[in-house]
Parts: sequence; C-alpha cells; structure tokens
Amino acid sequence: MPFGRKLFHREQRSLFGEILDWMLTPLLILWPVSLILTWLVAQNIAGRPFDHALELQVRALAHHLSLQNPSPRGQTRFDPPMPARTLLHADATDTLHFQVLGAQGEFLSGDPDFPSPPALENQEGIARPGLEPGVVQLRNDEFEGTPVRIAYLWIALAPLPYTDGAPAAGSLLALVQVAETLDKRSQLAAEIIKSVMLPQFAILPLAVLLVWLALAQAIRPLDHLASHIRARAPEDLSPLETRSVPLEVAPLVTSMNDLLTRLKESVTAQKRFLADAAHQLKTPLAGLRMQADLAQRHDASPQNLRQSLQQIVRASTNATHTVNQLLALARAEGSGAALAHQRCDLAQITMEAMREVVPLALEKHLDFGYDGLAPGAPGAQLDGNPTLLKELVRNLLDNAIKYTPSSPQQPGIITARVLFAAPGQMLLQVEDSGQGVPEAERGLIFQPFYRALGTQADGSGLGLSIAQEIARQHQARIEVEDLNPGQPQPGTRFTVRFAVGKTSAS
Repeated sequence: MPFGRKLFHREQRSLFGEILDWMLTPLLILWPVSLILTWLVAQNIAGRPFDHALELQVRALAHHLSLQNPSPRGQTRFDPPMPARTLLHADATDTLHFQVLGAQGEFLSGDPDFPSPPALENQEGIARPGLEPGVVQLRNDEFEGTPVRIAYLWIALAPLPYTDGAPAAGSLLALVQVAETLDKRSQLAAEIIKSVMLPQFAILPLAVLLVWLALAQAIRPLDHLASHIRARAPEDLSPLETRSVPLEVAPLVTSMNDLLTRLKESVTAQKRFLADAAHQLKTPLAGLRMQADLAQRHDASPQNLRQSLQQIVRASTNATHTVNQLLALARAEGSGAALAHQRCDLAQITMEAMREVVPLALEKHLDFGYDGLAPGAPGAQLDGNPTLLKELVRNLLDNAIKYTPSSPQQPGIITARVLFAAPGQMLLQVEDSGQGVPEAERGLIFQPFYRALGTQADGSGLGLSIAQEIARQHQARIEVEDLNPGQPQPGTRFTVRFAVGKTSAS
C-alpha cells in the first residue's frame, strides 16, 4: 500500500491523500535507489587513490628487475635495495602481498601461491594474446580466502618479437604482482556513504513536511470555494465566479454553473406550474362554494336547488379532471427512470384508449372510428411503457373530442390510425373535422394550461402537455397540421412519429 494511503486511509476518497500519495510514493521509492547508487559511486571513488598507489608499488618493484644474459635462456635478476615489503610501504590497516616471476616463469620473490593473472592461466607459452607489456592492469581476486585488489605488470626484458599483434611465444616477459586487502577502501566508502546518508535522513522528513504544507496551501482555494457555496442563501442560484478559482477547478465550477442554470429553470417552471395549477383549481372550487351557498338559501326552490346541484356536479367533475391531469403530467415528467420500457402493441393500446372514450364521443354525436394496423399485425410493435402510451393516446383523443363541433344533423368526424412508415418509423395519427389550429398557436398549445381563445370547451389545458412529455420520453415527436387548409373547418391532424428498429417491421 502506498505511503499516502496508509496515512490518509478513509472510507471516502481524499483528494489531499491521493495527491500526497502520488508525490511521496515516488520520493520514498527513489530514496533507497539513490542510496544504492551512492554506495556504488562511493566504492568507485574510494578505490581510485588506492588503485593508483598499487600501480606505483608495482612499478617500484619492476624497477629492480634486470636480465643478466639477453639470450632466450637468460636469467632474470630481482635486486631491491631493501626488503620488498619495506619498499611497498605496508601499513597497519591493510595487508600487502606480492609476487615476482622471471622471464622463464621462475619464482623470484614474494608469495609462491599468489593467484595467476588471466594471461598465465592454462598457458602454453609465456606470451599470450592480449598482453600489454609495460601497462599496469588491475583485477579483483581472492588470496588465502580474502578478497584482494591486484595490480600486475608484464615487463619486457628484451625487444619483443610480435605475431599477429601480440608478443610471440618465448618472449622474455617478467611478471610483477602486488595485492592489497580492501579494508581501507571499505572504510573510505563507508565514510562517504555516511556523509551522504546522514543529511538525507534529515532532509527526507523536511521534504515530506514541505510537500504537506505546499499541498495544503495549494488546495486552500477549494476550501474557500466550499465556504462560499455554504454561505449562499438557499434561493441564490446565480452562477459561481470562475475567474477567481484555479485553472484546474474552473471546469468543475463551469459544470456546477450549468447545473445551477438548469436547476433555476426547473424551479422557475415548477413555480409557474404551481401558480397555474392553483389558478385552475381556484375557479371550480369557487364555483362549488357559490353553488353550495345558493343551495342553502331559505327561499331556494326545488328547481333552483336541482340546478345548483347540477352545477356542483359539473364543477367537481372539472376539478377532479384537472387534478387527474396534474397527476398524469407529474407522473409523465418523473417516470423516465422509474418505469421500464417493454415490447408494446401500439394498435392494441390505441383501440383500448378509444373504447374508454366512446361514451364521450357518443354523447357529442361524433363519427368515431379507427383505421390502421390491426392489433398483433407486423409493424405494430415498439419498445415503450404501455401505461404512458395509453395516456398519450387518451389525451389526443380527449383533445379531439372537446374541440370538434358536432350535432345530430352534422356529426363531427374523428379518426385514429396506427401506421408503419418505412424506413424505421411508426405513426400514431388522430384526425378531427374541427376548426383547426392556427399556425401561430401550434407552438403554444403544448404549454401547460394554455387554451386557444374563442373556444367554449371545458378543459384544463394540460392534455397536450402530457402528450408531448410522454412522446419525449419515447424519443418521439408530435406534429400538427391542417387537413384542408383554407376551408371554414380545415380539421386537424396530430401525428406522433416513433423511431423503431428493423425488428419492429419483421
């Protein structure tokens, strides 16, 4: 688990903890890596002066080598002016070992069991490819079970014959090797590591503290923004200021402003809806009270009492219808997520809605009929909510019945249709032979409580609003057109266009 999550583990995610995670976790991972790299660098730095000292010691011993007889069988002489170990300036910390071999590979001085250099391992002659006479070379090895650093030097005691760029076999090459244990190197490397690590142990907590303080300072504008929002009055839905917030927070504030704008529009619409609803209910309720007062008069005749009761029934019916329409509109506006869609037969739903309003059509002497796809026919299926779709058809039929003039002598005509219009469209049409809808009012009739002027029909002005909301939830649109433009009674056709898949027509 990252360091930050250990410190800031909460049930709810913390932005402060998340950012601290991503800042401190790499720091804590890189810290031991830097220590390892420092150790390696310190080892290299600590070895350089001691390697140089070994090179000088090898050359000091090689200076006392000479060839008594320059022939191929000449003997090598090693004659230092003082004991070799004294010449090497050994100290009390490390142990020095050395070996001197003559031109014929004979042992001259030092330690007989000294490890051989790579050029003499498995030799078939003194000279081997890769030898560089006169150049001190270094290697790591072990002597008597102890790691040592070895400097060795091939010395040409006579001019060398070369074969393919290397000294030929039988060349007169002597070997001097000096080995030193690694105690001083380890001590110096440890001192370098201490000098680097100890400050880091003090710097790391300080760095964590500074990161903490810097992060706390950086997210302070979020606290100011939260305080500003909490201090707002509940009715204040004005946009938040975006210029004073950090650039990274500006998209969040912009999204909040969009939400506030939509919320303000929704609240305004609800207030307007409630005001209109109260106004619509006030009229029938006032009529009920007035008729009840008239019926309670002492001088009221039986005929007046009967008329008052009839008016009470009519007003209560209108009030009930208005309340039902308000509930239907609220259900239509809030049911998008609550009611699931399923496979529906629109022709069957339309005929069921028509059966429910047949008494109203007969009461007005209307010619009421259906023309279109039969229930169960191919192409009459779509995905939707049957309850809302039936409410949609019912409101279109109610609207047509109310606004279509009709009499026994001249009955009005209302026709409902369900058609499959290729490609991928299903149509629900309700036609009437009424006065039509002026083009200027076709965008207004779908607003709640709007009623066309000059009409005497009872109604709340909510039916078409409900129909449009249900159509919207089914990704459909409602179109209005006159059947016979220019005629005294042009008639009206309401068309609901549903988008359906290819499976609907199969």
